[in-house]
This record gives sequence, structure tokens and C-alpha cells, in this order.
Amino acid sequence: MSPTPSLPGLRRIPPGWWVGTGWYAGVLLTFLVRVRLPGEYEPSVRPGVLLYRWDGLLTQLLAAALATGGCLLLERRPLKGLAMVLGAAALATMPLSVKEIPLAQFLAADVALYFIAATRPRRTGLFALLMALAVLAGFLAMRLLAGWGVGTSAELVVALTAVVAWLVGRSAYEARRHAESLAAQAAEQAVVQERLRIAREMHDMVAHSVGIIALQAGAAARVVHTRPDAAREAMSAVETAARETLAGLRRMLGALRRTDPDDGGTERDARTLRPAEGLADVERLARATTAAGVRVEVRWEGERRPLPPDIDLSAFRIIQESVTNVVRHAATGSCRVSVAYGSEELTIEVADRGRGAGLATAPGFGLAGMRERVALLHGEFAAAPQPEGGFRVSVRLPVPLPAAAGSAA
Repeated sequence: MSPTPSLPGLRRIPPGWWVGTGWYAGVLLTFLVRVRLPGEYEPSVRPGVLLYRWDGLLTQLLAAALATGGCLLLERRPLKGLAMVLGAAALATMPLSVKEIPLAQFLAADVALYFIAATRPRRTGLFALLMALAVLAGFLAMRLLAGWGVGTSAELVVALTAVVAWLVGRSAYEARRHAESLAAQAAEQAVVQERLRIAREMHDMVAHSVGIIALQAGAAARVVHTRPDAAREAMSAVETAARETLAGLRRMLGALRRTDPDDGGTERDARTLRPAEGLADVERLARATTAAGVRVEVRWEGERRPLPPDIDLSAFRIIQESVTNVVRHAATGSCRVSVAYGSEELTIEVADRGRGAGLATAPGFGLAGMRERVALLHGEFAAAPQPEGGFRVSVRLPVPLPAAAGSAA
């Protein structure tokens, strides 16, 4: 059998200690109810003839030793440990001159039943319960065969405590399994979300860079014989864009390949995966795209201020992807980017006068990725051809009130 899993609230104390505590508490109660306590005229239970004799006390010592052995075995061999505790309960009852195994002698068995049901599979827990009930029934059967009286009603109460202990243990087992299942689902969902985030980042970065490379390479090919200097500049821009894209891909793939969380690189990889771009880089993006042949006009409205990192990054990525779509699909020479800072929201609009219908039906994940980004930030997203021609992407991102208030202050 595998080692017993520790329960959330009892991780520091082995189960055997709790069972032993239950046993000796039962022994103490057995002797207390058989002496006259303050305020009583006589003991609650009359002591048996053998209880205070040497043979009765020896039986109690043997039962205590058997119970102690069961406590030591309970964690490694739960069924064998429970069998020893049950045997100790029956043995300790013999010198008491009672008609059934009292609850005080069975208290340790109830505690052991709880731990087995709470930490072991259902089959093991059910077998342990049947063992406990069989011992109670066997004790009564032996007395009946010997022609002695039996306390059936009292023994049914003891049996009921065993069933209750098993049910409580099963409830703890199922609750723990459910919590583990929820934790596994949450971890799996986090992995899926992280994969989608990385996929969006790689798509936005690669798609934009490849679009710029294609434009610059095309321009270089057209003027390579007539304007060698311009062709050389265009190819230098291609080299720069390619190197930046390759470096970004290496950083992402290197972080993805790292699987050991204890190697000290987790925080460094997180910083590597987190792009530094934001709205402050929109002008640079516009200059690079304009140099590639598609003029990008940027308009700012409202007071520019720092934004939360997730909003700042998403806003830049949305603009970058929208401009990339214009370069690749719109068949136009210009587009306009508008960024408006409101008191509680950020509004972005990217519009062109190109081939709007072609952009709307273009294959790929650009529009889907932008829609996912906006949905994660609880914003509003719209992308459709314009009636007068061209295509327009409109985004509204709510800015959290603390960030807005802090910026206003």
C-alpha cells in the first residue's frame, strides 16, 4: 500500500497519535465511570469482579500494548493496524463484566476508521468498516453461544458511531479529491491561457515583422538597378527586422523549453516573455511602417498618461496588428491611427481607405487575437468595412478607476 496521504488540518500529527489519544481517553473514561466522583452517591457503572484483580489489570495492559502496536502500524498498514485496535477493544472489554463492547473501548477504533476512510480508496475504507462491524457482531455472538446476556441495543449505538466515523471520513476524502480536481483544472486552464497569450504575442510580432520585411524587400527589388543606395537601405531595414524577430522568437522558445521551476530562471523567463512595447512605441511603429511604404498618421487626443501594463501592451499590440493587416491586405498607401485618452477609458481607431472587403475576409488569426485581447480586458471591439470604402478597427478599453485617479492626481 502507498503511504497514507496527510489530511490538510492534521499534517503535523501522525494518525497513530490521534488513535492512541482516543484509546487512552477511553481507558481513562472506563475507570472514571467506575468510581464515585464528587457529587455522586455511587459510581455510574459498577466495576466488574476482575477489573481490579491482577488478571484484570494484566488484561488491560495487554490490550493497551496491542492498541499501541496498532497505532504504530496504522499509517503503513492501515487494515492490520485497525485489526489490532479492534482486537484490543474486545480484549479490554472482557474484565469489565459488561454485555457489549462499550463506546469508551471502541473510541480508538472510530478514530482509526475515520482516518482510513479519509485517506484511503473507497474499497479499503469499506472493508475497514465491515471489519469493525464484524468485531461488534462477533463479540455478541460469542456471548450468545456461551449462554450469557448481550447488550444488543447498546452495541447498535456503538455500531452507529462506527458508521458515522466512516461517513465523515469519506466526506473528507471526497472533499479533498474535489479540491485536487479543481486545482488540476485551474492549472490546466492557466496553461491553456498562457499558451494562447504566447501564441498571440508570437503572431503579432512575426506577422508585423514579416509584413515589413516583404514590403522592404519588394521596394529593394524594384530600385536595385536604378537607386542602389535606396535598395541598400531597404535591405538593411530587412536585416534589422529579421534579427529583431529572430531574437524575440529565441527568447520565447527558450523560456518555453525551460521545465525546471527550481533552477532560478522562472522570474527571468517571465521578464523575457513580457514584451516591453506599449503606446510609447506607436510612433516608432509608424516610422518603420512608413519607411516600408505605407504611411501611418498618428493622432493623439486627451492627456497622455501611464496606463496599467496589460492595457498598455494590449493597446500597442492591437495597433500593431491593425497596421500589419493594412500593410498585407488593404492595398493602400496610408492609414490613420487615433488614440484617445478618456477619464475612464482608452479609445483606439485604425482606419484606411483601401480594400475593406478583402481585409474582412482575409485568412488568419489577427482579428480573432485582437478580439480575445479586448475581451480579456472587458472592453468593446469592432472591425468592419466602411461605407465610404476602406476598413476600420475600433476598440474601447476601460481603464481601472485607481489607475485613472492616480494619474489625475
